[in-house]
Amino acid sequence: MKMIAPLISRLQKLRMCMEQIRTKSETTKVIYYYKQKVEKNMDGNILLWIQDHFRWEGMNWFWKGITSLGNGGWFWIVLCILMVVLAKISGEKCSIKNENCSRAVIGRAGWYGLLSMGAGALITNVCLKNLVARPRPYEVVEGLVPLIGKPTDYSFPSGHTCASFACALVLYRILPKKYGVPAVILASLIAFSRLYVGVHYPTDVLGGMFVGIFSSCLVLWIGKKRTKK
Repeated sequence: MKMIAPLISRLQKLRMCMEQIRTKSETTKVIYYYKQKVEKNMDGNILLWIQDHFRWEGMNWFWKGITSLGNGGWFWIVLCILMVVLAKISGEKCSIKNENCSRAVIGRAGWYGLLSMGAGALITNVCLKNLVARPRPYEVVEGLVPLIGKPTDYSFPSGHTCASFACALVLYRILPKKYGVPAVILASLIAFSRLYVGVHYPTDVLGGMFVGIFSSCLVLWIGKKRTKK
């Protein structure tokens, strides 16, 4: 009995230690899970806030119209094509490399805008969307109601935002500011509209903006190198 009593006492202490370890482990798991959930839903909470505090039925038509301008980048593509055509039919004869020729400036802005959007689409739609494979927010965030038809592709990054900033920044850098500034404002409105209608996370929009800016800077840099030759 004298040998059994210390053994039982040690087993009880061991049991208590195991209980403490298990409790601490479970607490750590709960904290880690909560942190992951908060980080995961941070984007979603912003969308829910916009839906609950910023959406107004009387303005839904406006934001739906704004977001439709970015569908497939059609508005920017048409705008750039018109600029290229306008430069072609203009009576002013000069090289496209001529910085002082309005025809050359308009044509260059149109071509660079198209190239920039093409580069952005390649990075966004072909590479990043399939690589990240992020679900759309309305598929994950409980209570979020999209205002438009549900897109079938992945969420990150925003293609609308990418195309808009890819073209708008080119126009801002090449054309007079009275044309460039409205282009950037429109791109910003299209970017926000993706949050308003509930089809993109804020980080999707930021990612699309970054890719669009990168694409435009790349095209402008290459174009500058070529014009110097």
